[in-house]
Amino acid sequence: MKAALVGYGQMGHLLERLAPEFDIEIVEKFWDEHPFTDTEDIRKALAEVDVLIDFSVPAVAFENIQAGLALGKQIVIGTTAWFDRLEDVQKQVNSTGTGLVYASNFSLGVNLFYKLVKKSAEMISKFKEYDPMLEEKHHQFKKDAPSGTAIEIVKLMQSSYPEHEIPVTSVRGGYIPGTHTITFDSQVDNIQLSHCARSREGFARGALMAARWISGKTGVYHFSEIVDEVLK
Repeated sequence: MKAALVGYGQMGHLLERLAPEFDIEIVEKFWDEHPFTDTEDIRKALAEVDVLIDFSVPAVAFENIQAGLALGKQIVIGTTAWFDRLEDVQKQVNSTGTGLVYASNFSLGVNLFYKLVKKSAEMISKFKEYDPMLEEKHHQFKKDAPSGTAIEIVKLMQSSYPEHEIPVTSVRGGYIPGTHTITFDSQVDNIQLSHCARSREGFARGALMAARWISGKTGVYHFSEIVDEVLK
């Protein structure tokens, strides 16, 4: 399988290093000095590319998706801040007969953590003694706060706390790859669930797994659907 990277920062370099383990060849890379658009030159450069893996920046994520789908390419996108345009993306995917996998976090561990959080919230919300809260910590260079993962966690919990606004604390500093901790606190004790990423490698491996999975498929999928398939 041949892939192109859209965004060539730390994640892009990591994807390039790990790709051979997934039998994926990175044949093209795009970054700020080499913008990704639907042009004749880009079409030629991507002629043999099967999938685009996008870890660029939120400001251009939606435009990257539009260009990639216009080119008829499968897409795996870990860039966030475009989810409000999901319906538009779905329409374009349907019209182009392509496939797209998205997630705010491609870590397998985080996606298993999502399932634990959702089930825990369903159980613990029945006991009003416990008050839920979320803290997320990331490195000083992360631009968005709260993180896309934190937003996803709150959404998963909100159905169990429809009238309760779950507070989120964001910390940006140092070189933390990413830590998310849910606390259910009462006057007598607290219950905590935490996921701590040791490196970005988990995100990269999940994205490469998704790139293999989306081959030959059409439609829009969340990475959690791939995890669900494995769990079955």
